[in-house]
Amino acid sequence: MNYFSSDFKLGILGGGQLGKMLLNDTRKFDIQTLVLDPSEEAPSRMSCNAFYRGNLNDFDTVYQFGKMCHVITIEIENVNLEALEKLEEEGHLVYPSPKTLRLIKNKGRQKDFYVENNIPTSKHQRFVDIKDLQNALDKDELDFPFVWKSAEGGYDGNGVKIVRSALDLYNLPEVECLAEALVPFKNELAVIVARNAKGDIKTYPVVEMEFHPEANQVEYVICPARIDKKVAEKARAVALNVSKAFNHVGLLAVEMFQTEDDEIVVNEVAPRPHNSGHYSIEASYTSQFENHIRAILNLPLGNTDSKVAGIMVNLVGEEGYTGQVVYENIEKIMAFDGVTPHIYGKRETRPFRKMGHVTIVNEDMAEARKIAEEVKNSIRVIS
Repeated sequence: MNYFSSDFKLGILGGGQLGKMLLNDTRKFDIQTLVLDPSEEAPSRMSCNAFYRGNLNDFDTVYQFGKMCHVITIEIENVNLEALEKLEEEGHLVYPSPKTLRLIKNKGRQKDFYVENNIPTSKHQRFVDIKDLQNALDKDELDFPFVWKSAEGGYDGNGVKIVRSALDLYNLPEVECLAEALVPFKNELAVIVARNAKGDIKTYPVVEMEFHPEANQVEYVICPARIDKKVAEKARAVALNVSKAFNHVGLLAVEMFQTEDDEIVVNEVAPRPHNSGHYSIEASYTSQFENHIRAILNLPLGNTDSKVAGIMVNLVGEEGYTGQVVYENIEKIMAFDGVTPHIYGKRETRPFRKMGHVTIVNEDMAEARKIAEEVKNSIRVIS
């Protein structure tokens, strides 16, 4: 099939910042792209060939949108899977497949999948709702502390809470959930795997994630991770096993813990471009976004090696500010060597909302980390 400068149409479900960054590469290759998103002001709106506003969970909306496309992909997991299954039955290519999405979308099912496939992960218990979980505590079938997760719909630190006592259970939503054992870890790591329909597969270098202590959001993504080479090799091997087990096509971001004794434990995955791979736009030979396009179109995968050390800093809305966004001191950070800001196109800021990111590249990792700290301390996302 001729994808380039042709009548071929790629459909993207979701029009957020991941879609916007994917579209940089569809434009580079002159691939016609259609986007569906519920928001009139979706960041992807400005870059696609055709934008459709609609509910991603509505069967008819997703089905009618998909019928216009030859290949359909996602930038968010929360989409109507029945519509995608029908489209797949009718001969439309859907990557990642609805089958893979079904396994991943529900975090309880995802954890069960790891256990069934001998993939190292923390112990977990699934519950119908918070009352069911409370019942397990009352019967001594569950002990504090544990990590509470909503089974579906969590993102950017929402839907996750460390529960140390009964007090921490107050105000948790009445949804299907799971309790995971707390893992004592040295580092939070991630590996992005690219895989096309032919089964060609490549991993990006291991990245290290530094988290905000309160928001449970990534503050810095550091590539390469500052870990022992053997641990890095083990993390990449585990990521490959996870990818093969899911049999996914496209990108799979595998988030992991490096335990105190240097074992690798899988936390969760995302079957799409991921925050932990944003550094790759400036630092890699082939960005995660380009490789996602290559993978879902069954094209040869690009080189996943880094050209240079890269650190990514998330730009999130500052506490106490809601309204029309202002990026304070952006000119100051743009004066630093190797600094590239990415602004997502969200007009309205609110506390901890992801509004953009900044990549810092440098031959010297220590210098990159120092500049990243300056960037973090200089720029403010306010209103």
